[in-house]
Formats: sequence, structure tokens, C-alpha cells
Amino acid sequence: MPVARPAHLPERLRITLWDFTWYTRTGPGEPFADLDRAFAEAVERGYNTVRICAMPYLLFGSGIDTSRLRLGPLGGQYGQRVRWYDVRSTTEIDARAHLLALFEAARRHDCFVILSSWEYQQSSSFALDRAWFDALMAVDPEQRPRALADSLADLLDFLAAHDGLDDRVAFTELHNEVQGGFLTDGLEGDLVVALRPRLERGIAHFRRRHPDRMVTVNYARVPVGSMRGIPRDIDVAVFHPYVYGVLNELLDAFALRDPSRPFPQERAERELLRPGAPRLEDWIPPTEERRRLDATVVGRREVYVHDWCDPERWDAWLYDRYAVHRFAMEELLTTWIAAAADWAAETGVPFVFGEGWVGYTPLHGTFEEGPVGAAFCRLAVAESARTGAWGTVVCSNAAPQHPMWGDITLQQECNALLGA
Repeated sequence: MPVARPAHLPERLRITLWDFTWYTRTGPGEPFADLDRAFAEAVERGYNTVRICAMPYLLFGSGIDTSRLRLGPLGGQYGQRVRWYDVRSTTEIDARAHLLALFEAARRHDCFVILSSWEYQQSSSFALDRAWFDALMAVDPEQRPRALADSLADLLDFLAAHDGLDDRVAFTELHNEVQGGFLTDGLEGDLVVALRPRLERGIAHFRRRHPDRMVTVNYARVPVGSMRGIPRDIDVAVFHPYVYGVLNELLDAFALRDPSRPFPQERAERELLRPGAPRLEDWIPPTEERRRLDATVVGRREVYVHDWCDPERWDAWLYDRYAVHRFAMEELLTTWIAAAADWAAETGVPFVFGEGWVGYTPLHGTFEEGPVGAAFCRLAVAESARTGAWGTVVCSNAAPQHPMWGDITLQQECNALLGA
């Protein structure tokens, strides 16, 4: 039987996605230099929940001393115009103390936290040495979900021992987007289905440690056609409905995620890039930093184009082609939300949308923030409310590390649509 939702948690989780940025961008002037300010701004916009990479394996599984964890950008200007990667400065934190500071601030602002991990996707790429990444990769792939479960269980014990801060935890995800990172090493075929035994062992192990805690995993997209691969013993169904549509056309046209095809350099220069952009093969971090690319699942082509595109040309490319995709994108979004609601109803668990809606766009692009993206936010949140979702984001880009944070009105409007 699923673990019942604790009575002290909100009826609706209005979620803002702080991911790993809450610890990678703590330098002067950065969005998380002042956690109290970040929480106060979140509450002003209507949020009551933040979703984070809690770096659990680093803190409680790796054996690494994290009292002086050094974090920083990927090297030079590499990634500085890429969402989530535009870390401005090198910083040093006591990582466990910083975790406690986040939870203390959450309590002061009456907010809750969804615990997750991005560690088998990209978190360790921001560390200035590779010890974290090496520790992650040293775990046998079959045992990685269990290692995460142990680390997260230890993290909950740690919070409980510090003034009962575990009461701020909404629920725990073993990992973010499980089918899209190093958790799938050694598997073939339908990765959602192939992962299920590993994930079920991890969930069972977590449950032995904390039988009264809600635990789950989450999925990129809503994996219609592979829903049989979702473990039946999760307590929350969590999905990330990125519909892409016209954005997929751009990714395909420029082979941004398909290194088996040649990169169309000249076409990119004509249609997307800023004058003076280097060629793809020349855009790479300094030699001493290149090993950090091993730790991220974001490919070099996508980083290159995001770094060097003219945002207005990027947006115009999408707007010029959007009409052809509009109906299909809206239909896919509503279908995925309905499918998620149906799966959750059949299994008797609440459902949450922890990310969404269009897709991965350059930091200074405004397609997701403009009239098209805003319409998707309103549609997605309204459909989430109509189908009974426990919680949702306004948009993945509605967080302090993105320009969309400045659109207070849209966030307040969408959070009000979800309800109390």
C-alpha cells in the first residue's frame, strides 16, 4: 500500500525548480547568495515548495569531506549562456551546513522541499575536482538506486537530528529523470522498462529504512507506451511533460542531439549563430577543465549553439514554424497530463509535474517566457488542477536562476490556478 500523505503537507504543492543551482550559484550577486531572499521571493510569487538536488550521494555516500566543497563554472566562457550552466564564480561551501541552512530557511518561510538527486546526470560537473564523479561511477550500475536510497535515508536522519527539519520534506525522489542519465549504464532497449528492477530494489531499500516516508522516482516526459516500467510501489507519480514539438524540429535540423550526423556549421551560422562565433570543434573548455564534461549528459553541440546563438534569431526560427506544431504540442501536453492522472488513479497515488513544458532553450531565448510559452504555462497548470494533480511547476524556467523569475504576475496567476 502507498504511504499516506502526511497531514501537515499542503493540499497543493506549488513548485519552483531550484535543482542543483541552490548550491552551485551562491556567490556574490548570484540567485542563491541569500536563501531567505530566494524563499521570500518564491512565496511572493505563490510557491510553497522547492524541488532540489540534495546532493545525497556526495554528502552521505561518497565518503568525501564536503566541509570545503569547491564549485564553479565549467571553464572560461563555456556554458555561460546555457540554462543551469551559467555559474558565474568559484565558491566554497560547507555542503552539509548549506543543506541545513536551506531547510531552516524553508521552515522560516513555511515552505516544503522535494528531495531529489541530479548526481547521475550532471551535478558533479560543477565540482572543481573529479572525486565526486569518480565516486558516483565507482558504484556498480545495478546498485546505484540502492546507493541513492541509502544516502537519502541518511540525509533524512541527518535532518531529523537537527531540530526535526525533516518535517519540511514533502517527499523523496531517488533520482531525477531516471531514464536519462548514468543510472541506465549497461541497459538496452526500452530504458523505462529495463530500469524497473533496479529502481524497485532501491525503493524497497529506502522503505526498509523509512517505512513512513513517501518515496518515488521521476521520469522525463510521460512515458506512454512504457508505463509498465514504472514501479508499482511508488508513493507519488512524478513526470516531466516537455512537449518540444517545434523545438524538436530545430534539434533535428541542426543535429544537436545526434552526433552520428554531421553538424551543419554553415547553416547554423546563417540561421542561428551570432557573428564571430567560433566553429563547433573550437568551442570547448580549457584543457584542464575538459574532464568535467564527462559528468554531464548535456552534449557539446547543444552547449555550443546555446552559447553562441543570437537569441532573437533562435526565437524567430521557432516562431516561424510554430503554427505547424501548435495543435500537436497542445494535444500532446493534455494527453500526457491525462495519462499521468489515469496511471496515478489506477495505482492509488497522487501525481505531480516536477518540470515542463516546452523544452530546453538558451538562457536568453524568450520562446518559453513569451506569449507562446506563457500560454503553455496556463494550459498546463489549468489541466493539472482540473485532473487533480497534487502539485506542479508553473514552468521549469520559473525559478531564481532564470530570467522568467522576473515575470511575477504570470507566476502568481498560474499558482492561483492550481488552488490552495
